[in-house]
Amino acid sequence: MASSTIGTSDGDEAVELVVCDAAADADGLTASEEITPLLTQAEKPKVNIFTVSYSPRKPREQVIKYPEMELSPLTKFVSWVWNGSRYSGLLCMSISSTIYFFMEVVSDAFSAQSIPLFEIAFSRCTMILILSFIWLRRGGQPIFGSPHARSLLVLRAIMGYLSLSSFIYCIQKLPLSQAILLSFTTPIMASISARITLHEKLKIAEIGGLACSLFGVLFIFRQMLTTTGGSLKVGEAGNVNVKGMHHIYAVLVGLFSSITGGISYCLIKAGAKASDQPVVTVFSFGLLASPAAGICTFSFEEFVMPALDSFFLMLVLGVLAFFAEIFLARGLQLEKMSKVANVQYTEAALSQLRAMSSSGFAPSFGRLIGCLLIIVSVCSTLFVGPDKEMD
Repeated sequence: MASSTIGTSDGDEAVELVVCDAAADADGLTASEEITPLLTQAEKPKVNIFTVSYSPRKPREQVIKYPEMELSPLTKFVSWVWNGSRYSGLLCMSISSTIYFFMEVVSDAFSAQSIPLFEIAFSRCTMILILSFIWLRRGGQPIFGSPHARSLLVLRAIMGYLSLSSFIYCIQKLPLSQAILLSFTTPIMASISARITLHEKLKIAEIGGLACSLFGVLFIFRQMLTTTGGSLKVGEAGNVNVKGMHHIYAVLVGLFSSITGGISYCLIKAGAKASDQPVVTVFSFGLLASPAAGICTFSFEEFVMPALDSFFLMLVLGVLAFFAEIFLARGLQLEKMSKVANVQYTEAALSQLRAMSSSGFAPSFGRLIGCLLIIVSVCSTLFVGPDKEMD
């Protein structure tokens, strides 16, 4: 700013004149005008019409959709079981065992034509593959899981398919009671494998619970182990007594199924935790098992074109197997192995209670004691609940 000052002094009076440069005032005015639009532009988004109209619209959509989900009791129950309780792991395994029991009921209730072993495995694994793929895609989850978990998923798929195929073979080559008894050693193998590979601690109460449930299964099938009655048939020539070395070989295959199944449970637990998504473990199993079972179907057996009712039954069992595997993987992900493994014996108790309620089986002391042992063991596991370290 340029100025000139003229001062005069006459007695006590003083006069001072200050002259300001007009150009400087114009410059200051221009700078003020340049700053003002910037301030105005910064404030404009607050009164933007699109912003004002969008903000109340989004909450309104949420209010409309959210009550629709709340109106479904099934959705609320599944959400609570899946991740809404500290007992979710035990509840998921209980639902999985119940679904497997329901699969048995459906198979017995609807008679169908004889389907070869690998064709049955192929249909179920294909349904598991398709449904798990849809689940992952709709949820926006990675199909193949996290990169650091893929080796676990591959091993899980291999062990799972070996366990499945050998178990079905065991069912066809051994009496049904012996095959089921061998399959119910899988929870024991899983607990031992978890102790070795995952370094999970086995408490005395947990060992006692598993032993109690296993003794319950032994009580249930004690009489049937020496019985070859017609009430134990499964399909055509699917339950003949194999003598000598063939019988030993079939028993070894059943033990192999239990061991690989126990290892597969540990890999499911590790893979689900590493990828933070239990469905990925189910998808990896179907991705390997479906083509493998298909190759075995056309290589070692004669393909049988199923009738319409048989095809529909295979689809239903495949869907049930998918949900059973989903809840099983979720239970293994959330809970300690020895606890959820003990809950799996629920299937044996439910099957026996259903058999005793039908006209084909007369209640016996051994069956009642066996069911009581399993129920007491499983209920005690549910009552104690999950470990604090798992929370």
